[in-house]
Amino acid sequence: MILKEKLARSIRTIPDFPKPGIMFKDITPILRDVDLCREVAKAAADPYRNMGIERVAGVESRGFLFGMLVAQELGAGFTIIRKKGKLPYKTVEFEYELEYGSAIIEMHEDEISQGQKVIVHDDLLATGGTAEAAAKLIQKVGGVVSGFSFVVGLDFLKGEDRLKPFSEKIVTLINY
Repeated sequence: MILKEKLARSIRTIPDFPKPGIMFKDITPILRDVDLCREVAKAAADPYRNMGIERVAGVESRGFLFGMLVAQELGAGFTIIRKKGKLPYKTVEFEYELEYGSAIIEMHEDEISQGQKVIVHDDLLATGGTAEAAAKLIQKVGGVVSGFSFVVGLDFLKGEDRLKPFSEKIVTLINY
């Protein structure tokens, strides 16, 4: 069975979560299957092999799940990007607009060096707003966004359009 079929069988769709009208794609059932987890990490990393990737930046919080595994596959360091106020050391932050209001993400100030090649990883690409903010945060400290990696892509929300100015390399393992 191919990876997309395995993912389609594992990912749950939860209607009306977190609010009415949303069909939430729940990746947590994938985590029960160690072999599928390995396959996801390898498939997410494969397009970036031999590109000299130095960091994978996982976006809070589901981006941490496979982001670290992708980093290991690539022999790269792992950087966490969190909501404001969640990190203990000195941080650099980026504020961005949401559908209703704004949000701030941050990372430790010493996570990414000038010129380091970074992949942004999250579980799901929807509108692309959070991944775009992560890319801008990485650029703010001098990092080079070399691509984006997602387990799930929601094509109808056209999130890729917001990310292409940073990198044409946008990997999703299954699309809806």
